[in-house]
Amino acid sequence: MLTRLFAALFAAICSPLAHAADAARNAYVPPPPPAGVSSGSVVQVVVSLLLVLAAVMAVAWFLKRINHPSQSGLNALKVVSGIAVGQRERIVLVEVNDTWLVVGVAPGQVSALHTMPKGTIPEGGSANGAVPERSFQSWLKQHMEKRNG
Repeated sequence: MLTRLFAALFAAICSPLAHAADAARNAYVPPPPPAGVSSGSVVQVVVSLLLVLAAVMAVAWFLKRINHPSQSGLNALKVVSGIAVGQRERIVLVEVNDTWLVVGVAPGQVSALHTMPKGTIPEGGSANGAVPERSFQSWLKQHMEKRNG
C-alpha cells in the first residue's frame, strides 16, 4: 500500500513537469535572420517601387484627361486678356460670342465696366513681349485718362 501511495504521489508530481517539458519542446522557434540581403529581395523591392510609380503616373494622366476642358467650338465664354490693378483686384477682357466685356473682378464681386464689339482691340502681344500699340492695356490706360482728365 505504501508503494501505491508513493507511485500516485510520484505520478502527481512528475505529470505536470513532463507536460511542461513537452510544451517547451514544441514551442515555435523563429529561424535565424539571413546573414545578408539577397539579390532576389532587392529586385522585388525595385519592381514593386516601379509598379507604384507607374500607377501614380497612370492615375495622374487619367485625371488630367478627365478634367481637361473640351477643345470644341461650343465654348461661348473665353478670357482674352487681363491685368492686375491691385493686390486682389483685376480687370479682365472676356469674349462672349461676338462681344467683348471689360469686367472688374475683386474678392466676392464681379462688375461689368464696358461692352464693345469683338475685334475692336487686336489680341495678343508682339514676339518680344512688348505691348503692342493697340493692346488692351493701352486701351484701358487711354480710357481711364479720358475719364479722369
